[in-house]
Amino acid sequence: MPVLRVHSAGPGVTVQDLGRPGWTAQGLSRGGAADRLALLEAAALLDQDAGLAVLEMAGFGGVFSTDRPMRIALTGAQMQASIDGVPVPPNISQLLAAGAKLTIGGARAGVYGYLAFAGGIVTAPVMGSRATHLTAGLGRVLAAGDSLPLGEDPAPDTPPRRLDIADRCHGGIIRLMPGPQTDLFDKATLARFLSTPFRRDPRGNRQGVRLDHDGAPFGAASGLSITSDLIVPGDVQLTGEGVPYVLLAECQTIGGYPRIGTVIPADLARVAQTAPGTMLQFTLLDIAQADATAQSDADLLRGLRQACRPLIRDPHDIADLLGYQLVSGVTAGDDLERDGDGTQG
Repeated sequence: MPVLRVHSAGPGVTVQDLGRPGWTAQGLSRGGAADRLALLEAAALLDQDAGLAVLEMAGFGGVFSTDRPMRIALTGAQMQASIDGVPVPPNISQLLAAGAKLTIGGARAGVYGYLAFAGGIVTAPVMGSRATHLTAGLGRVLAAGDSLPLGEDPAPDTPPRRLDIADRCHGGIIRLMPGPQTDLFDKATLARFLSTPFRRDPRGNRQGVRLDHDGAPFGAASGLSITSDLIVPGDVQLTGEGVPYVLLAECQTIGGYPRIGTVIPADLARVAQTAPGTMLQFTLLDIAQADATAQSDADLLRGLRQACRPLIRDPHDIADLLGYQLVSGVTAGDDLERDGDGTQG
């Protein structure tokens, strides 16, 4: 079985997949990748299914290698990356040679980067998932010296592919849908909320992110008499300070702060990838408009696979160009040296 070796790791490198649906009644939120779309993009590039387990890197990556040739893909946040010093662009599939050092630095844009391997990470599932859920104590942050089992790459000779990705790392307009508590806010408060630009606060994690703004705090007239009930990723809570928090993958399952609305799933990755200081603003959809944006993971993955294209590279940029057989019958010229019996293959 192939092995992934962690030579160094940033402070927030974890194994993630699409999480554990179905445990909310027991008090466990779904968890999984903070940017679910990035995981599906990696699965499309590597022709894997949506259950692929990957490394999630919060802000900084590390140094990694495998003991066998393995196709990889980097998606999500735009992170500095190289293989043995040769830059690795994001959103492509490419081969990582056995023993080569993949170095992933800090995020240049966005927050959560994803490193996927063809065949996936195959640690033992817990409650139906390999995802690390830090607030529930399932799994842990990775560190130097760790080794993880990988699945076999089913097609290591598959030519590299690329996927063009729309930017979601620089904030912008976030679509909300109304929820059961939206009407607790009077029309003037709701209108002011929707016209207010918010700044992503440095305080945030996989549980949720705080948003700052200039001006008076927000509140609901009946905010102190709300009974705690079910909450989900995407809910926008207004705390006792009148400050909004957008809940993410590892949010709690019940809460009592009033919720002004819920970020639609299609836009939640944009919130997760918003770095501190980046601006966000909300717009409110009605239920029918929000429903029209809904897509299953299977449909999303199918569309992403169809959008993948062969990667065409300039030969000048291919460091291992002579390792390829460019024309049938023409080789790198070292065949006799590589054949153990001295005969040409």
